[in-house]
Amino acid sequence: MANVLVTGAAGFIGSQLAERCLEQGHTVLGIDSFTPYYDPMLKRANVAQIGAHPSWTFLEGDLVDLDLVSLLDGIEVVFHLAAQPGVRASWGQTFDAYVDSNVTALQRLLEASVAASLERFVFASSSSVYGDAECLPTSEDAHLRPVSPYGATKVLGENLCRLYHLSYGLPTVALRYFTVYGPRQRPDMAFNRLIRAALEHEEIVIYGDGAQTRDFTFVSDAVDGTIAAAWNGVPGAVYNLGGGSRTSMNEVLDIIAELTGEELTVRRTARQTGDARDTAADTSDARAHLGFAPSRSLHEGLAEQVRWHRKALRSVPTRSRQGRQLVRETA
Repeated sequence: MANVLVTGAAGFIGSQLAERCLEQGHTVLGIDSFTPYYDPMLKRANVAQIGAHPSWTFLEGDLVDLDLVSLLDGIEVVFHLAAQPGVRASWGQTFDAYVDSNVTALQRLLEASVAASLERFVFASSSSVYGDAECLPTSEDAHLRPVSPYGATKVLGENLCRLYHLSYGLPTVALRYFTVYGPRQRPDMAFNRLIRAALEHEEIVIYGDGAQTRDFTFVSDAVDGTIAAAWNGVPGAVYNLGGGSRTSMNEVLDIIAELTGEELTVRRTARQTGDARDTAADTSDARAHLGFAPSRSLHEGLAEQVRWHRKALRSVPTRSRQGRQLVRETA
């Protein structure tokens, strides 16, 4: 059993990672700053589900401002998931938030970790580092050619981890998540938007022709791979975590229509700047070193997310700061 730190612990993946660590008997310190990228009430609901577990401590704060050396005292494993998400929102004047959250906060945490006796420092990167990859499926030694500022910050984050590993022996492991989905998914992400629109009989907007493909990864599989990286990941290594469910958005629409039993109203618009055309993960290294193996097909995983949405829709609705109708996700 270990003392672990989870940053971004109120988020979609981070909250479920914290729960799984507690289930396994670890002592968990969770940190989140509740940035307003999406409705903070949704993240507070994620934390509320963890409750008053005796091995759980939660701290609200920004990694840029906190005394990280003191916080890391006694910590053995760091899971660094805190970040400013979103490919499309990373252009323009909002880029400062990406620098602060994805670069500066990471560098401060790495610097503080040098003095700590860590077993592993696990960094959540993204398939966005590949951009329009040269080949599919894509292995970890492929050239990194991000097509968005968000992807560029993740490349820099990986390089920072590598530098602290080479210079100070910090046992960093970077994980490239491929389009994670499932219960608690962020409201800006595609499956959340599509399922919610289907259930509420709203128009569905698809960017591009819908033939673009993604390698979709169910959230519990991403969590399993993340925890395995802490115990079995090779220090200095990078691993792809993908679900092996490379599927086009048009095929996704067909599955959602089947699972919801709704006739979808779809409007297609221009492809968005910064969106990669296709992604697919070569997970050979993750399978060999981490024992990583996806547990669900895309159809099975989407069925779980649809059930979660149906339950969430029975809760009291709230309004986000953008004025869009959201559901308080307490399911």
